Amino acid sequence: MNVVLWVVVPYVSITIFVVGHYWRYRYDKFGWTTRSSQLYERRLLRLGSPLFHFGILLVALGHVGGLLVPESWTEAAGIGETAYHAVAVGLGTVAGFCTLAGAAILVYRRRTVGPVFSATTRNDKVMYVLLVGTILLGLGTTVLGNLTGDPHDYRQTVAPWFRSIFYLRPDTDRILAAPIGFRLHALAAWVLFAFWPFSRLVHVFSAPLGYLTRPYIVYRSRDPRFSTRPARRGWERVQ
Repeated sequence: MNVVLWVVVPYVSITIFVVGHYWRYRYDKFGWTTRSSQLYERRLLRLGSPLFHFGILLVALGHVGGLLVPESWTEAAGIGETAYHAVAVGLGTVAGFCTLAGAAILVYRRRTVGPVFSATTRNDKVMYVLLVGTILLGLGTTVLGNLTGDPHDYRQTVAPWFRSIFYLRPDTDRILAAPIGFRLHALAAWVLFAFWPFSRLVHVFSAPLGYLTRPYIVYRSRDPRFSTRPARRGWERVQ
């Protein structure tokens, strides 16, 4: 079971994540969208969306630094474990609560605003459950560990196991040494990554690069006062 949970599940999730995004981009380009509901309601969206997106961005950056950067590197840079832990926990907790608050507002908006609720699919509901569940597990584990005065150094357990997966030498002993909360958080994250390509979360990898090279759009007024030629009645002939 340990091999299934900490070796098979990660590799299956990574495979689905990569192949799923390729398939989605190759065969469902028109579905590669957030399906924005801004036209239906804006007041709650203006509050919840920035909270969620800026919060989740900080959370993602924190995970990249915490999981991919070995502890020996930060120590070599002169950053001690105490200083690193204080900054990571402080910023991570603030970012986590901002993300959770933003997600709560967005979920409340989808449930209470009629047109937005009607535009919400089953896929969206599953996505919200996985996303909020993963955030709650990670935030709850961090906060409870620090409140009890016994914080766990995940850079000694979870981070080496995570990197070992990409080295193709999974070290299951590392992740098994982590508390149950960290392990549940890791499993929830793998499930979320496997579901990612088939949800609206694909918009994370969208960038309007085409705007940099597209030609200018020329707008012409129909007001005869701003026209360079006299107005004509009816349709104009296309050359």
